[in-house]
Amino acid sequence: MAGYLVSDERKVTTHRFIEMKKKGEKISMLTSYDFTTAGIVDRAGIDGILIGDSASNVMVGNATTLPMTVDQMIYHARAVVNGVKRALVVCDMPFGSYQTGEHDGVANAIRIMKESGCDALKLEGGVEILPTVKRILDAGIPVMGHLGLTPQSINKFGTYAVRAKEEGEAQKLVSDAQALAEAGCFAVVLEKVPAALASKVTALLPVPTIGIGAGPECDGQILVVADMLGMTQGFSPRFLRRYADLNTVMTDAIGQYVTDVKAGDFPNESESY
Repeated sequence: MAGYLVSDERKVTTHRFIEMKKKGEKISMLTSYDFTTAGIVDRAGIDGILIGDSASNVMVGNATTLPMTVDQMIYHARAVVNGVKRALVVCDMPFGSYQTGEHDGVANAIRIMKESGCDALKLEGGVEILPTVKRILDAGIPVMGHLGLTPQSINKFGTYAVRAKEEGEAQKLVSDAQALAEAGCFAVVLEKVPAALASKVTALLPVPTIGIGAGPECDGQILVVADMLGMTQGFSPRFLRRYADLNTVMTDAIGQYVTDVKAGDFPNESESY
C-alpha cells in the first residue's frame, strides 16, 4: 500500500499535480534531506517531496539558506531519490546557481537533474528570473516557482515577516505568478503571504499553488519535515502545526540508552553472539 490515504500507487508526476488541481484534490508535500526519512515520508503517502535548501538550517545549522552549494544539494537530492518510489521529487536550486544568468542557470539545472535523478527543480523569484526559467524549461526540465517570502533574498528583505501585504507588492506577486504559469511552470509555491491573496492567485492560475503560511485555499501545502515532527526547537511560526514531539521521544530514548550502557544492561545475553 502506497500510504494511509492513497489508493493510487502510480508514480506522481508534474502532470499529476495539474490533474489534482483540476479534480480539486489537495496536494500534500514535505521536505526531506536523507534516504531514511524520505522513505518513511514516501511510504506514508505524500504526493511530493522537496529537497529544500532549508537543509542549510535543518541539517547544517546555518542561520540562512544562502551557504548551500550545488554539490550539497545534489548530495541530499540523490539520497532522497534513492528512498522514494511514488512521490514527485523536487530539488531547490541553491542561491548563486541561477541568479548569475541564463547560461549558469541552465548548466546547473542540467547538472542537478543528471546527478541527482530528481523529477523537477524549484527556483525563487518572478519576472526577474523569467528568462532563466524559460531556458531551463526549454531544456526539458520541469520547474516549480516560488513567490512571497523567498529565503534566498533574506538580505534584501531583512526580515522573515509576511510578504505582499501592501497593494503594490501584492499586484506584483499576482503578475509574477501568472508569468511563471504562462512560461510553463507546473506549480508555484506561495510562502508567507496573506491568505486572501493566496486564494486569489490560486483561482487565477491553471497550475497548482503550494502554500506554506499562505492559508487553506492553496491547492496544496508544504512544511519542513523536522518542524512538523517536532524535532526542531525554538521555531514556532503561526503556520506550523506540530504533528509529533520527536525531540522528546528521541531525547528520552537516547537517555535510556546512555543509562543502560553505563549500568552494563546493554547489551544483555540475548543481544550478544
